[in-house]
Amino acid sequence: MLKITDNPEVLLEELAKSKFRASFKLPKYLMKYIDDKGLEAIEEHARDFINKRLKPAEIPNDGRQTPMKNHPVFIAQHATATCCRGCLMKWYGIPKGRELTAKETAAIVRLIMTWVKREYET
Repeated sequence: MLKITDNPEVLLEELAKSKFRASFKLPKYLMKYIDDKGLEAIEEHARDFINKRLKPAEIPNDGRQTPMKNHPVFIAQHATATCCRGCLMKWYGIPKGRELTAKETAAIVRLIMTWVKREYET
């Protein structure tokens, strides 16, 4: 099992072994969105999305809270298995029913942004 606090590059290598996780790419319109907003703003969005949609102990629509398009962070969440508490439990062993710690939240944002930067810079 992976640890969310591990080096994000190592985590991305492991996630790339999953055909489903490796299938996600940033489309051109989202590359343009990053051009317009900047990576700092995207990271701010990531932090906000994680704090509101993933961090709480109880999420009413868990498993359906992360869209599969229309924002770079959403795509990154699916690519990094940080889209719902079920994926966090399956991939990283983070149990449902408890609030994410500050360390876990920061590690999730770091992983998402590492993925976004890889996609954006290639």
